[in-house]
Amino acid sequence: MAGDGELRKANRLIHEKSPYLLQHAYNPVDWYPWGEEAFRKAAREDKPVFFVHRLFDLPLVPRDGARIVRGR
Repeated sequence: MAGDGELRKANRLIHEKSPYLLQHAYNPVDWYPWGEEAFRKAAREDKPVFFVHRLFDLPLVPRDGARIVRGR
């Protein structure tokens, strides 16, 4: 984590419109938004593409559904 007065470098998520993606724009992980650039890189490097679904950020998730998904 960057200290006081230290500049942090933004990753490629800085160009996205999603508030969720923008909050990770200064994360040190080399994130790619879902799209052709990510797929081309994965194919070129013979690596899988991982999809992270933010289910619990959605306001319309029913309580029972959230409880079931979380295993409670």
